[in-house]
Amino acid sequence: MAKATKKQALGRGLSALLKDPENDINSVTDKNADKVVGNIVELELNAIEVNPFQPRSNFNDEALQELASSIKELGVIQPITVRKLDFNKYQLVSGERRYRASKLVGLETIPSYIRIANDQESLEMALVENIQREDLDPIEIALSYQRLIEEIELTQEKLSDRVGKKRSTITNYLRLLRLDPIIQTGMRDGFISMGHGRTLVNIDKRTDQLDIYEQIIENGLSVRQTEELVRQYHNKGASPKKPAGSKSDKSLFILNSEIALSHYLETDVSLNTQDNQKGKMTLSFNSKEDLNRIIKLITGE
Repeated sequence: MAKATKKQALGRGLSALLKDPENDINSVTDKNADKVVGNIVELELNAIEVNPFQPRSNFNDEALQELASSIKELGVIQPITVRKLDFNKYQLVSGERRYRASKLVGLETIPSYIRIANDQESLEMALVENIQREDLDPIEIALSYQRLIEEIELTQEKLSDRVGKKRSTITNYLRLLRLDPIIQTGMRDGFISMGHGRTLVNIDKRTDQLDIYEQIIENGLSVRQTEELVRQYHNKGASPKKPAGSKSDKSLFILNSEIALSHYLETDVSLNTQDNQKGKMTLSFNSKEDLNRIIKLITGE
């Protein structure tokens, strides 16, 4: 406890130093810079502005209120990171949720790490720090990767080294940005997973992406079922001359029904229809016992 109190007192002392115009610090070579840069300093919240480079745009109100309640009880455990703009003026690099939650509970100061950085360095720090968070959705991560590539002018190989991720991982995230915006929103809101998105991105036509996306939502399809649906979609496009009644001529509804029945009955199911209306269902079984199992599933007995 004594150690924590001493650290907080040090932060307040540095805060007073930063408010002295004669000790204004603008670079790492300035007098007393070593006492401030890289140390935890108690800064006034009204002296900190939001980072315009913040890659995160989606803040969950309920989660923010929970964090605010935690801060009210325990204080800010992990300091935010800021960069110095001018005398007693700072800009967030990372920690906007902690910053927002602290304002919600009426705190006047917040523990902060001070950095000296230009706009490009600030953007890179914010993006890289943001990518490391565990609560980001896949689209937020993909957009952060894209900004690092486009605005910091990093190649995927250099980006891989910078963020400590495999190049193939970065590529998979970036490919998600090829999805229709409606599907991207569905992923951000948790209606589908990244696995669903990685499967749907294999469909170039966005209207077809949306058709299958609707099937996923309506029928609660798993990633595996979605993969099968996309595989059959591609088979349909690759074999336009197959005779009527073949899988290539089946509607998405019929294809999805086959997948759902196969999954429920744990056996291969084929639906043969006339104009996707009336038809017959064929299923496979391996033994008398297997047939009895399927009958019980169908009849509920």
